[in-house]
Amino acid sequence: MLNIDLENFFDSFHFGRVSGFFEKNRKFKLPHEVAIVIAQLTCYKGCLPQGAPSSPIITNLICQILDMRLLKIAKKYKLDYTRYADDLTFSTNNKCFLEKQSDFYMEVSKEINNAGFKINDKKTRLQFKDSKQEVTGLVVNKKIGVDRTYCKKTRAMAHNLYKQGNFKINDNDGNIKQLEGRFTFINQLDFYNNQLDKTKNHTFRILNGRKKQYHKFPFYKYFFCNDKLLIVTEGKTDIVYLKAALKNFYVEYPSLIEKKADGNFNFKITFLRKSKRLNYFFGVGMDGADAMKNIFNYFSSQKRDEKTYPNFFQYINKICECKPKSPVILVFDNELCNDKKPLSNFVKYVKLANANKKVFEEQLSIKLIDNGNIFLITNPLVNGKSECEIEDLFNIETLEHKINGKTFSRKDGYDTEKHYGKDIFSKYISKNYKYIDFSGFKIVLDNINRIKETY
Repeated sequence: MLNIDLENFFDSFHFGRVSGFFEKNRKFKLPHEVAIVIAQLTCYKGCLPQGAPSSPIITNLICQILDMRLLKIAKKYKLDYTRYADDLTFSTNNKCFLEKQSDFYMEVSKEINNAGFKINDKKTRLQFKDSKQEVTGLVVNKKIGVDRTYCKKTRAMAHNLYKQGNFKINDNDGNIKQLEGRFTFINQLDFYNNQLDKTKNHTFRILNGRKKQYHKFPFYKYFFCNDKLLIVTEGKTDIVYLKAALKNFYVEYPSLIEKKADGNFNFKITFLRKSKRLNYFFGVGMDGADAMKNIFNYFSSQKRDEKTYPNFFQYINKICECKPKSPVILVFDNELCNDKKPLSNFVKYVKLANANKKVFEEQLSIKLIDNGNIFLITNPLVNGKSECEIEDLFNIETLEHKINGKTFSRKDGYDTEKHYGKDIFSKYISKNYKYIDFSGFKIVLDNINRIKETY
């Protein structure tokens, strides 16, 4: 595999070259004024800037002729050719290529020079199959992978972050977004390779040793160093209701929300959004109690399957020089009296002591781990009911509101000719938050507010 690097690649695409291409290329033939405007929008200090999303697209367009000519030479010598920006790669299984390498290199150099580029000889290298073959930072010998050194450095950076709250990248102070970028890069490749392996079902329960090292990072980001109080709800519509209630009561809860000068709201708390990534690592892609259990397992010192649920909280809390930044609150519907419902099931699962269970029944909130930052809250029982979903906190007028002649049904499998579901109801609540009675939500909001202020 022969790697060739082009020197000062993006600087080679100056203002005149960009505008001239869009004006003269037969696929565009734009008016002179339009070509000038495009060049003005995409160039910086007289050339295409590295890092702008528009730059690679324009360079690919301008390099089409060069690519076709290089591809023709590659075929002549029975090579495959790829290019990513300034990184040109030629590869072959033909051992005879070594005898013709000089002739090939001379032809390629001529075409590159004719196209207005210069080869960076210091970065030109020939790699064999029995050595590490790299293309644009990826190891490509048998399958796409990341250099082990890169992985080890990333893991060391994460350890320093957990321990000291900071880390270095190339002797400069790094931030959590940069580290997340490194982890995402590594995990994306692992995920890609897993998808190719159809014989295995890769889930958070069977992560390999390396992935478990990176498993700690999203836990640290979302549940340990979260700058804002984090709320995890059973369903996605619960988030809509709580946000609407806070916007209605924004004057009473300045610790949780503030109204900006432009009339929009700034939430001082955040809500966990289910995602493929969180589902892959923590099994929280689903709604309901199972997702809550999976989150709790990474906080808990109770002996369960340590291979599936390592106690990340205990690990980070032990080596960290500071305590968790903000609380994590799990919010359930109040169904304590029903053993088959999520809250009752969860309380049993976390082995809440009888005394603590009594406190929870009275106060509707409790801290789940003494030295931790994870809390459990539920809504009050209303209208003499023995169990209440969050929708029960709305008054009858709101629950019976008709939309296009249809009434609200919170059950699955409702008759769509007569009823509408939670999704439409939540949109109605969100749009009309100013006029809806949210008094039933006060106890829930009070508990969230108290936890935030006293943590």
